[in-house]
Amino acid sequence: MPTLIRAPTVIPAAGTKPKVIQEFVGRVNSGTEAVSIARMVSPEGWREPGQTPEFDEYTLVLRGSLRVESASGVIDVGPGQAVVVPRGEWVRYSTPTAEGAEYVAVCAPAFAPGLVHRDA
Repeated sequence: MPTLIRAPTVIPAAGTKPKVIQEFVGRVNSGTEAVSIARMVSPEGWREPGQTPEFDEYTLVLRGSLRVESASGVIDVGPGQAVVVPRGEWVRYSTPTAEGAEYVAVCAPAFAPGLVHRDA
C-alpha cells in the first residue's frame, strides 16, 4: 500500500549560516533506513564542514548554484543539473553565489549523523 508523506521534518543543519533541511523520507520522518530524500535551501555564503560519508549522495539542483569540493577538484552544479558523490569520498558543499541554492539530496543508505563523519 502506498504511504503518503504529508509533510517533512525540519532537521538541524551544520554549516556557517542557517540552512533549511526538510526530510521527506528518511530515518527521522518516515523511519526509512535504505534511503533519505530531503529538500535543502541554503543562503549565499553557506558552507558546511567537509565530510567523508558512509552513504552515496545524489543531488539535484532546482535553483541557484551548489559548489561541491572533493579531493579531485571543484564542481559548480546549476539548476537542472545533478551530481553524484560516492560513499567514502571526502566532499564539502557550499553555496557561494548571491542566489544561494535550493536542491534535493538523496542519500543511500539514509542520512544519519553517525554516518557522515564531518571534519573537526
